[in-house]
Amino acid sequence: MAKKRKSRVSEKIEEEEKVMEEEEHDQDDDVAESSMAEDKNSLYEILGVERTASQSEIKKAYYKLALRLHPDKNPGDEEAKEKFQQLQKVISILGDKEKRALYDQNGCVDEDLSGDFAQNLHEYFRAVYKRVTEADIEEFEANYRGSDSEKKDLKELYQKFEGNMNRLFCSMLCSDSKLDSHRFKDIINEAIAGGELKETKAYKKWVKQISKMKPPVNPLKPRTKSDKKADTDLYAIISQRRDQRKEQFDSMFSSILAKCNDRHKGPEPTDEEFEAARKRLESKQSRKGKQKQ
Repeated sequence: MAKKRKSRVSEKIEEEEKVMEEEEHDQDDDVAESSMAEDKNSLYEILGVERTASQSEIKKAYYKLALRLHPDKNPGDEEAKEKFQQLQKVISILGDKEKRALYDQNGCVDEDLSGDFAQNLHEYFRAVYKRVTEADIEEFEANYRGSDSEKKDLKELYQKFEGNMNRLFCSMLCSDSKLDSHRFKDIINEAIAGGELKETKAYKKWVKQISKMKPPVNPLKPRTKSDKKADTDLYAIISQRRDQRKEQFDSMFSSILAKCNDRHKGPEPTDEEFEAARKRLESKQSRKGKQKQ
């Protein structure tokens, strides 16, 4: 009888332990989901913009923070330098339409842009953001464009993005691809000729496209507010059309997301592989459209 009683008590304890384990597991899942939800919004919170913000609004928020944190503005300030580097990571994601789309779907970011670190960064940037005015931005832009500091940043970003100029323009301060492409090409070509930079496949491809375009008459001429507004309106129209076309690439994004969620399975696709996959899918969609007609 004693043995049976013991057996029943043991069974009861095991059952209770099972229930407790299940409850703990459920709690862990809830915490994980909550954490993912917070991280998913963290980059927008860091910049102080809504998730629905346009690319021009995101870039403007980036400029306001960057002009205060730029190393040239804060010589010897290691904290400002570190925060500027983190800010560049944020804009490299939100400033790039394709990376932003991936981020919006799964919130995949580096560890140093999530959790408590993101919250601290958000609070730090908010304090900086309040001290920046429109006049500050215009003054900074006027002094920065064409300066040695701009050249230095351009070369560093060229190396960082391995000559991918589309991504470079997303992170380059006070840049405009319509005004600055030929100017940047000349600066980079000079650095390549001098052995300071190495020419990449992505850059060579971009140079061919830019060389066919007519350079602007006076790219460093200060822009008026009406010029900037016209650019913003045109950019909004182009972005809207691009968004409509990119809906057909959802299946391709899903495969990339799978790699992002399981980094240990293999390396992420290179820019060339990504672009090749996009073109293949676009070609298939185009052929299907012609067949229907």
